[in-house]
Amino acid sequence: MPLFRRVPARGAAVFWRSAALAAVLGAAACGGDAASVREQTAAAAADEPREVQVVPVTTDRLVRTIDVTGTLAAEEQVTLSLKVAGRLHELHVDLGSRVQAGQVLARLVPTDFELRESQALAALHQARARLGLPLESEDDHVDIESTALVRSAAAVLEEARLNRDRIRTFVERGIAAKAQLDAAEAALQVAESRHQDALEEVRNRLAVLEQRRTELELARQAVRDSVLVSPLDGIVRERHVSVGEFLAAGSPVVTIVRMHPLRLRLSVPERDAPLVRVNQQVLVRVEGDQTRYQGRVARVSPAIDENSRTLLIEAEVPNRNGALRPGSFANATIITESSDDALLVPRSASVTFAGVDKVLLVREGRVVEQRVTVGRRADDRVEILDGVQAGDPVIVRPGNLTAGARVRVTGQAAGADLERATAR
Repeated sequence: MPLFRRVPARGAAVFWRSAALAAVLGAAACGGDAASVREQTAAAAADEPREVQVVPVTTDRLVRTIDVTGTLAAEEQVTLSLKVAGRLHELHVDLGSRVQAGQVLARLVPTDFELRESQALAALHQARARLGLPLESEDDHVDIESTALVRSAAAVLEEARLNRDRIRTFVERGIAAKAQLDAAEAALQVAESRHQDALEEVRNRLAVLEQRRTELELARQAVRDSVLVSPLDGIVRERHVSVGEFLAAGSPVVTIVRMHPLRLRLSVPERDAPLVRVNQQVLVRVEGDQTRYQGRVARVSPAIDENSRTLLIEAEVPNRNGALRPGSFANATIITESSDDALLVPRSASVTFAGVDKVLLVREGRVVEQRVTVGRRADDRVEILDGVQAGDPVIVRPGNLTAGARVRVTGQAAGADLERATAR
């Protein structure tokens, strides 16, 4: 059996630190003074490696964004009312009810409207009868000359004309007196006037027929208007009336909002206004919901507001499941630009001192300061333009670490890539 057993590297380190402390304490027990013991203990503690976390420098696409706040609003909000007056007979929805386009929401008592329709229909039949048209037909075409009234007047006119011509012949032959010819001429003029009057009467009856037809359509439209139908898909935001209430024409009944998509109104600072374009992606978050909703810039104002020095834009945010509510305060991130692959480190890994940007690396268990050139910043990451390579182990939250300090890497977040990076 071997007298010595191989101790793992980490266990060996613990063993030798313990031995060093034991030696110091032994020296104190043999008569060393307390000050010497404290100095040696502090030196041993100072030489102990500090635990740090590192991440490798990664390569990814960096986007340029604008962070703004705004308010969600419904794409459409409409307060529905009835065009006719009457007593409310039915109301099929209430606050929060989902409705679809074409769905019946409310209905007035139909009795009065049905009676007016019947009255208008009877008047139409009367007008058609005066023109000799079938009552139930929809064809209102009439040949004026073929109507009974005009044909009768035309016959009288023809008879008066023939009588005048006959008497004129008699007068020319000396058989009849001139007075008979004058009477025949007058009778002909009367017949012509009556024929003209008959034509005008038929035209008047045609106009009355058209009026009755219009009155019937109005009565039928009133019947349709007594039923309230939703013009869009949405949710009832407010109910304004109750069943049995008498409503004047135009009285609001319900308010409906369209929930998909929603409209997000944002005010972009003037300095960022040139970067905003239609169809740019917008990431939206609301209070109490960690989900990121994706939308797009739909409309951009052509002018800067002179009072606030901001540019008003509107984004469309899909909301098919209704998770977002109109009126909510929202934080939005507008993605204005997407770059090619870039070297990125966490913001907490970048240190700035005396105007110099640097990161702290781990090499053979010790801290190495590396001066870098910092580029753009996005969310919690920083672009590194020069100074490091992909995979280099960068210390996260270095605190007061300095170059040359001994450190021990903890955590497994970086996996195999981290092991290869720290071994370089």
